[in-house]
Amino acid sequence: MANERDALITGIGLVSCLGEGIEAHWSALTRQVGFQPVVDTTRFAPRSVHPVAPLELDRQIPKRGDQRQMELWQRIGTYAAGLALESAGVKGNTELLSRMDMIVAAGGGERDYAVDAAILSALPSAADPGRYLNEHLLSDLRPTLFLAQLSNLLAGNISIVHGVVGSSRTFMGEEAAATDAVRIACARIAARQGELFLVGGSYNAERPDVLLIYELGGKLWKQPFRGVWSRQTQGGGVVPGSAGCFLVIESRAHAMSRGARALGHIAAIATDRCRRNPGEATRNASAQFAAMRRHVEPGATAVISCASGVHDATEEEAAFLRGLGLPVRGLATALGHSMEPSFPAGLAVAAMALNHARLFPPLEDSPMEAPMDGALRHVVVTSWGHWRGEAMAVIEPA
Repeated sequence: MANERDALITGIGLVSCLGEGIEAHWSALTRQVGFQPVVDTTRFAPRSVHPVAPLELDRQIPKRGDQRQMELWQRIGTYAAGLALESAGVKGNTELLSRMDMIVAAGGGERDYAVDAAILSALPSAADPGRYLNEHLLSDLRPTLFLAQLSNLLAGNISIVHGVVGSSRTFMGEEAAATDAVRIACARIAARQGELFLVGGSYNAERPDVLLIYELGGKLWKQPFRGVWSRQTQGGGVVPGSAGCFLVIESRAHAMSRGARALGHIAAIATDRCRRNPGEATRNASAQFAAMRRHVEPGATAVISCASGVHDATEEEAAFLRGLGLPVRGLATALGHSMEPSFPAGLAVAAMALNHARLFPPLEDSPMEAPMDGALRHVVVTSWGHWRGEAMAVIEPA
């Protein structure tokens, strides 16, 4: 039954390797000749990445000065935020933007590789390494470049460019940062602590420093490209994807008062975390699913999984999902794994599918991805972080 405090998705801004916006993604996911992944296998070989599609930045970030002072992950995020505001019909509406709250999930900023390399090369031969390091950190890094390291600069740039000037919070913590960002927005709406939210994140996967970090952890897939489920027979691994996704989430009462079109209803959402001892993540997910079971309608429900591809977590999630008996789609096969924006992107794609009342075809030839011919009325979105964090949400038509 509809409630005025329901959390509705009224705007979607999605940017990835498949393009920008809802229609570009739906078209790519439903190609009659079968899904074709967009993967760069040469720049970082033998590792692969899903590169972000070319963007006409002027369309969402009109001032060139703003574009120049942002690193790529900020440009991706600010662009996606603009698409979400446009989709929700609030872009440029100063009255609404003045009271729109923002919750951003972000990682660390990007590095100046040339400066890093020069300092690291000269440091061992410096007469006074400590003094040398302090002097060059102060003199070689431009102020704007140094500030680009700050995670909350993404929220700041969205405020500057798009005029979103309500409260602002930035969460760090990879996948779990975004799942909690969405959960808290929904909880604040339910508790009458807000009416209108911009929630999401962005990720630049095409960064040598980030690839190095995950390579040192043994997380990256280094073989010819395969879908997220098919990789598991050969040890698993992440194919990172550059992406940005922001959602406009608002109360049903607020959406109705301004005549907004709702793209989906976040009927339930839960987040948790564990130490990832065998079976712990499954217990979290099982408890979450049990609390949401009333939203699951046999024959009319599908799962969109944001599984990363990391072997242990993905294998355990796959076993859990097989037990549900629902058709599944592994979104990382299409978009790559994008850390912070992966869960918002899962919600966005779920809302797209609901608005077409059907699930898109399997993304890979795997027993995990069964076809679904019936009408789609509910989508379960799962997110098991590559290291920590288990989340689940159910999206229904509004």
